[in-house]
Amino acid sequence: MSEIIVQNLLSPVVLFFVLGILAALFKSDLTFPKGLSEGLSIYLLIAIGIKGGIELSNYPLDAVIGPIFGVLFLGITIPFISLIITRFMKMDLKNSISLAATYGSTSIVSYGAAVSILEANGTNYEGFMNAMVVLIESPAILVSLLLFNILQRMQEEPALAKQSVGIVPSITKMIDLEVIRETIFGKSIVLLLGSLIIGLAVGDNGLPMIEPLFIDLYDSVLILFILYMGLIVGQRLPEVKQHGIKLLLYGLLTPLLFGSLGVLTGDFVGLSTGGATLMGVLAGGASYIAAPAALKTSVPDANPSIYLGLALGVTFPFNLVIGIPVYYEIAKWIQ
Repeated sequence: MSEIIVQNLLSPVVLFFVLGILAALFKSDLTFPKGLSEGLSIYLLIAIGIKGGIELSNYPLDAVIGPIFGVLFLGITIPFISLIITRFMKMDLKNSISLAATYGSTSIVSYGAAVSILEANGTNYEGFMNAMVVLIESPAILVSLLLFNILQRMQEEPALAKQSVGIVPSITKMIDLEVIRETIFGKSIVLLLGSLIIGLAVGDNGLPMIEPLFIDLYDSVLILFILYMGLIVGQRLPEVKQHGIKLLLYGLLTPLLFGSLGVLTGDFVGLSTGGATLMGVLAGGASYIAAPAALKTSVPDANPSIYLGLALGVTFPFNLVIGIPVYYEIAKWIQ
């Protein structure tokens, strides 16, 4: 396992993230044009969605319907739990939403490490779990942005928010067709869900056209995006200090909470020990690709040092060292 941990921590994605942080801390003149950073976000959202749709097209609906509902449950529930925790921590709305989206989504690299560990242990898992990686991203981002639009409107129109007591009744009053329209047809969700549907529709027949740009070049474009996010994190790193130990504990403890929920959900929908472990990894991971790309366009004022710094600097190595083995042991114990 130590070899896998070292391999992932020394991956180009992590190293370029560190390079971006160091460049910012040492006041380098390295910058990214605004149009380029926006283009990288658009590319990643399309690539993630379309690859997940193609993967999902290879399985009959009756084989994946249970796990799909399980993933939807996690993608909807975890952002709510995360929002409650961060608001209890007195975090502002934009950064609370950014953590809800980041931790409601998942880490593709952590998932890949978990697959390697299962294969090394000779533990089988359901092949369609690879498609679940993308499916958990969409509902988490959608729910987080919907909550953001609702709660932001509550702040802008406090008189309406005071018409009922408690967050749930207030949210219910504030939901209207315009809020739903703004969320669903925001560019992040349009690109992610639209690409997923297109990938599902074209299936493997679309690979000759899609593969050269959205699959072959994916890792290289991801490195550019992570380097850019590293620069942003380095520039805003001092802002993290105001949240102190609470933020660190969030990045360490919530993966165990969400990951355990994921394992239980996987067992409930009938997955094997390996499949339930992977469901736990999906729930316990924090996204540093899809969610940051969506937040970059939909909640630009959220601090990347918080959501991306925690996802890559705390939760990612924690899951590699502790999280994945814990989820695996829980899955074995349950089954």
